[in-house]
Amino acid sequence: MTDKSQDNTGSLSKVLAGTFRLYVQTHGYHWNVEGPSFRQLHLMFEEQYQNLWNALDPIAERIRAMGAYAPGSIGELMKLAGEEAAPAQSAEAMVDALIKSHDALAGQLRKAIVTAQEAGDEPSAGMLSDRLEWHEQQLWMMKASRK
Repeated sequence: MTDKSQDNTGSLSKVLAGTFRLYVQTHGYHWNVEGPSFRQLHLMFEEQYQNLWNALDPIAERIRAMGAYAPGSIGELMKLAGEEAAPAQSAEAMVDALIKSHDALAGQLRKAIVTAQEAGDEPSAGMLSDRLEWHEQQLWMMKASRK
């Protein structure tokens, strides 16, 4: 495997880990949200965590298709994902925390897209671009709901 290929699979592994971290965070918020916006947020969080869950397998399988091993344990995923988000107690704090987490993952995706393009890996770049588009849409909707 070339250095660019290793950089690419490493970048994809970090995206996988960040997606898993955000999945866990969002699912926890889905379970624990309270307040006047409960129904709206409960449903929004459910839509988000389902999308995040469904994104994990294609990312991991892309890593495998490139000849590398995908992170396969909670410990390995969390090590790659970085610091865990602090639990939020209010619905407003949950939305704020998710905005921050989606924004961080979007930044990571932008870097991963460049890495994939530099490695000549257009399938990964396309998949990552689709993920970025989804995160940007979620950011827009959450930010619009805060006004």
